[in-house]
Amino acid sequence: MNLHTALKEKFSEVVKKNGWESEEIQVRAKTLTPEEAIGNPEEKDYPIITGRERIVEADFRGAKGHAFTDMFGNFNGTINEVLSMELKNNFRRAIFIATINAVLRHAGLINGNIHCKDQTPRECSHILVEKIKSDYGNPKIALVGFQPRMAEALAQNFQLRITDLDKKNIGTEKYGVVIQDPSCTQENIDWGDLLVVTGSTAVNDTMKEFIGSKPVLFYGVTVAGPAFLLGVPNFCPLGT
Repeated sequence: MNLHTALKEKFSEVVKKNGWESEEIQVRAKTLTPEEAIGNPEEKDYPIITGRERIVEADFRGAKGHAFTDMFGNFNGTINEVLSMELKNNFRRAIFIATINAVLRHAGLINGNIHCKDQTPRECSHILVEKIKSDYGNPKIALVGFQPRMAEALAQNFQLRITDLDKKNIGTEKYGVVIQDPSCTQENIDWGDLLVVTGSTAVNDTMKEFIGSKPVLFYGVTVAGPAFLLGVPNFCPLGT
């Protein structure tokens, strides 16, 4: 069974338990602008501002759910339509993940799954460092996905390797660390003691690669619902 099949089964259980599967409840998803998603932080190097990703936002009975994706657009349909959707590309997977997040938020099963704004990403990175020191000691960290404030804080405190999908980042040096392409991911997994992994992997269909091999900490709003359903750690202390 692949990861998205497992997510569909677990999500379906929540939907059926609440009797939502037969109702014509609308799930609307729209693409947020960078300002809507992250506000106006002092630093302008966040992928949501400089890169190719945007946030898709789903709305279920007034509850919002977010998902980062590089393939975005709008969607309007029922939960059953989302559950029956063939998850063949990042757009469809983003709709699926954002819907999970919105429905689980409405059900009271998750919270803090709306992206933080303005200066809070820097504060988040400091909280991350303290959490890792408290829970894991002084690990070698493989960071998957270049989140600039996290990379900056982690590089100042731990041995760090970074991989990223964005070609503009690959080969550049950030905070004393050269960003590597995804072909180095397995090597970095083998090297590291702790994997700190972007929740966007739930959308780009690589999340399963990081579960089970080493201690892992997924970060961000995208993975809030999937992490809950799969029982894996998620770090997003300042989401709203």
